[in-house]
Parts: sequence; structure tokens; C-alpha cells
Amino acid sequence: MTPATVHFLHAIDTEGPLYESLEASFERLDELFGISHLPQTREILCQLQNGEIDLGGKEVEISQLLRGHRVNYMNNWPKVDAMLDRVMDPAFRDSRPDSFGNGWVYNWFCLDHVDFHTNPRRRTMGYHSIHDHYMQRIGEREDCRDEIQWHFHPMSTYNEAHRCATSFVNSPHLHETLARRIIEREFFPSVYRAGFQVERPDSNLFLEQWLPFDISNTALDPQQAWTDSIDLRNGRSGDWRRARHDWTPYHPHHDNYQLQGECRRWIGRALNLMNRFANLEYFEVEKAFAQAAEGKPTVVGLASHDFRDLGPEVEEVRDMIDQARKAYPEVPYRFCQANEAFQRSLNLPIDRVPPLDLSLTLVTNPEDDVPNLTIRTRAGKVFGPQPFLAIESRGQRFIHDNLDFDVEDGTWFYAFHSDTLPFDDVRRIGIGANDALGRSFVRVIDVTKLQS
Repeated sequence: MTPATVHFLHAIDTEGPLYESLEASFERLDELFGISHLPQTREILCQLQNGEIDLGGKEVEISQLLRGHRVNYMNNWPKVDAMLDRVMDPAFRDSRPDSFGNGWVYNWFCLDHVDFHTNPRRRTMGYHSIHDHYMQRIGEREDCRDEIQWHFHPMSTYNEAHRCATSFVNSPHLHETLARRIIEREFFPSVYRAGFQVERPDSNLFLEQWLPFDISNTALDPQQAWTDSIDLRNGRSGDWRRARHDWTPYHPHHDNYQLQGECRRWIGRALNLMNRFANLEYFEVEKAFAQAAEGKPTVVGLASHDFRDLGPEVEEVRDMIDQARKAYPEVPYRFCQANEAFQRSLNLPIDRVPPLDLSLTLVTNPEDDVPNLTIRTRAGKVFGPQPFLAIESRGQRFIHDNLDFDVEDGTWFYAFHSDTLPFDDVRRIGIGANDALGRSFVRVIDVTKLQS
């Protein structure tokens, strides 16, 4: 049997710098383990880090939570950039190439922090602030293979920037984030990573409309121990207990994203690197090579954050790969862009299917109708029921709305009138879409230029 390739997808929750005060460290201890009786002093924190305080059997887990790499946050952009200078340098990337001679690839899943009322961890605020920073870093080298994708934190009840809820429905910035990406940056993602690895029915259905790939599954192998922290009990965060725990992507079920079903998008599995739970261990890498040796599609997702030093995490994975190669020398492995990992592992027909191409026809002054937009498919096929429509008003509101459907597939309409948005209040119109192979299409019409 010809072995398949192990595809490594390094997915980084790209959130910018993170500050944690002494009080915040003890707040996390209370929220995660219900420990609130200790004095909040540096001395006590040091004792906790060294496992010197009796915590009823939780000493080791809490010590690991509060020390070393896991709390070595980079709390400003100069520190983040100094780390990026090291790990993005070709000397580091290429020091241990894959089976095809390629160096390490980072996939930056960028988050927008917007509309928050409190920001105790000093998060970087503003639409595109983090996205733009990494676009610039990638653009500094012509040969950089890194990819930008999308990460999202649902809005917490009290609009706190350091918290992540579970509801897309209760997140007013959801549609505006994507509308602004389309109109202001001519960008539309094709791969998603869930904030806190949390998905729910509303996000499952939202993603199913527009994004073909999802790298959020953190299902554990039965031999791995789960943390006892409060935030992960009974499916509160990162609930993938019923999802498959091998390294083959799957189509989710309409009613339960954890189960295999008939949905369009693919969900891949990613385990954390040097984190407090769901960590990648060597046996998982060996399992991936064994799976590929049997010819099965294999995507190994590696989950990180950009506010920690990525260097030790990459080196740890490289060491595991070197060890697994000794057991499976015939199995090739590849460091991949996010799209590429799904495309290659699933043998998607990239070379046989034309990329998505849509025509946009805007009629601004029809004789017997209101101003309207027609979208027609010229090549390929849109993933999901419709493209994502984004509209910027003259007052710089960013709006998403549904399209109207033709009697034949592949054509959509939108009419500008009092029930939608009067055309005289429209500044720009944008369309974002993907095909099922992860190839994006974006088109923006500047209405003000048409009228000038």
C-alpha cells in the first residue's frame, strides 16, 4: 500500500499581546479551579508555581498552569515582534525541512477585538488591527508561505475583552467583522478556528453557509487525561467529547458539529502545544504516521497563540516528528498552509475544477425598478447557499444582508429600497465567497466612483 502524507497545519490563534496582572493570575485560579482563599501576593504565587501549597491533589496541574511557558505572555507588540523576528526567520523555519524540502509554515487566524467595555488584559482594539499587522509581516518576504485566516471570540455578556462566550447570535460584531474584511481589505476567509475551541448549533450553521474548512476539533484520545478545570466541565468550553479523535477531517452533522454527518464543510482536529489541556503528545504524532502508512487522509492540527513564544512549541513538534520518522521512514510529511492541508489530504480536485468567478452587475437607475444588484456565477460553484453580501453605508455602517434567489442555481439578486437600504445611502458594496475547495472570491464596487 502506498502511504499517504502527514500534513502538519500550524493554526495560531492570533490575538496580539496579552497582559496579566498578579490579580488576574489569582482570578484565573479561582475561575478554573475554585480556589479563592489564598492571599494574592507574589510570595504565594511563587509557592503555587513550585507546588508547595496543599490544594487537595491539584498541586501539579496548578503549578503547570502558573509557571514557565504557559504564563510567559508577551504583553506588548515589541515583544511579539521580537519573537516573530526569530521564528519567521528562514534560518529557523528551514532548519529542519519537511519531506519535500519546505520549511515551517504558520497559519495566522486573526481576531478582531471590538465593541468591548472593559479591557483589563490590554488587548489590541480595532477592526483589522491584528490582521493588518500580520499581513505586513508576511509581506516582508516574497517567499513567505504563511496564510491569514479567521478566528472569532463570541461576545461575553458584559462585553469584556478578556472573555469568550459561545453565542454567535449574541455577537453583534460577527457580521460587521466579515463585512469590513470584504470591503476594507478585499479579504474573505476560507478556514476558521473557534475561540476557546467552542462551537454551538448557531456557529455550526453559520460556518456551514460560507466557510468550507474548520480546524477546531480538540477531541482527545481515550488514553489522554482531561483537565479538571471548571471552565471545561460539562461541555462549557472546547466540547469535542463525541468527535472523532483520529487525524482525518470529517463532515459534521447538521444538529451536532461533533458527529459525522451530511454537512458540506470539513472539520479537522488540532491539539494544543505546551498548553494546560488537550496537548499534543508523542503518541498522537506516531498515530498520525501510522494512519498515513495505511493510506488514510491525515491532517495534524497544531494549536498555538501568538502571545506565547512559538519557538519552543515548534521545536517540540519537530522533535516528535524526528522520532516518528524512525518508526515510519516510508511516510512523507509536509508543512502546510491551512487550505493546502485540507486540499492535499482529501485529494480535492484543485487542478480539475475551475476557480470561482462571479459577475456583479449594478443597475443604479432602472426605468421600472429600484436600483439592484445581480450576481451570476461565471465559473465554479459557490460553497453554501449564497455569497456573503456586505454593504457600507454613507455613514460608514457595515451591514450584511441576505440575497434574493433566482429560479436557477448560481444567480442571486439584491434590491435597494425602503425594506433593505435606500440606494442613496450606499457607499460601497462587497461580495465574498468560497468554493468547496477553499478558493476565495472577493469583489467590491465603490458606488461613489460610479456616480462621480
